[in-house]
Amino acid sequence: MSDVLRIAIQKKGRLSEKSLAIISGCGIKFGSDERVLKERATNFPLEFLYVRDDDIPSYIHDGVADIGIVGRNEFDEQGFALTVLRDLGFSKCRLSIAVPHDFPYLGLKSLEGKRIATSYPNILRGILGEDGVSATLVEVSGSVELTPAVGIADAICDLVSTGATLAMNGLHEVETVYTSTAVMIGRPLTDNRDKEAILQRLLLRIDAVMKAASFKYIMFNLPTDRVEAVSALIGGLKSPTVTPLLEAGWVSVQTVVAEDRFWDVFEQLKDLGAQGILVTPIEKMTE
Repeated sequence: MSDVLRIAIQKKGRLSEKSLAIISGCGIKFGSDERVLKERATNFPLEFLYVRDDDIPSYIHDGVADIGIVGRNEFDEQGFALTVLRDLGFSKCRLSIAVPHDFPYLGLKSLEGKRIATSYPNILRGILGEDGVSATLVEVSGSVELTPAVGIADAICDLVSTGATLAMNGLHEVETVYTSTAVMIGRPLTDNRDKEAILQRLLLRIDAVMKAASFKYIMFNLPTDRVEAVSALIGGLKSPTVTPLLEAGWVSVQTVVAEDRFWDVFEQLKDLGAQGILVTPIEKMTE
């Protein structure tokens, strides 16, 4: 179907929820029945395939899907020659070394000659190789934390969130060696201009949604003689929008502020005499 772009999405879980949320934020409408494995958007040429996350890179590589959203850890581990189209920033996780409490860990060199259990042997092999560490990798598909207790491994390298599971199995995290976020990956579509055009439309929408999440829209009233000082403080995409109020000597100011600067800007606005500060999220945004 050259007129439809196929996207592979994890069937269920937090990655699936956040992937579908960003697509929904792009104004694309689709169903919500988790029993469905394939469906088509009703107002955009996009077809969804709901699959296991570890199948997504191979589905794209084999041409079953055109693009997909998957954890970078899964993508890097499988090593297919695909393109990362966007780092979506959500579903953050870390791959860490964990050892028993009596293991004398002083850095990756401490793993020389040891047995390390992991579900990500390719990623770990590359990391150890960069440090010149030679170790035996024990590949397991689940319950990695159990392996030191049953004598299969001396240490583990696994995805960690809170560390609670490690503690329950007599382990503690000693070093983060890799971080991962959700990424959109795809194969070249240069031989299909229709699909490439659809992809660019989708990426334009995703960029607008992602950019909006990084900013806040703020409005406030301000003494007229403070406008230049506030303008220097907050800036804007071009410059703040300033509108005179009926009350002489006062104006209304509207602008956007980056999320990571917001509270510093907020405090300084109060110091400059801003009143009635209203803050709202931005749904879509482009320059």
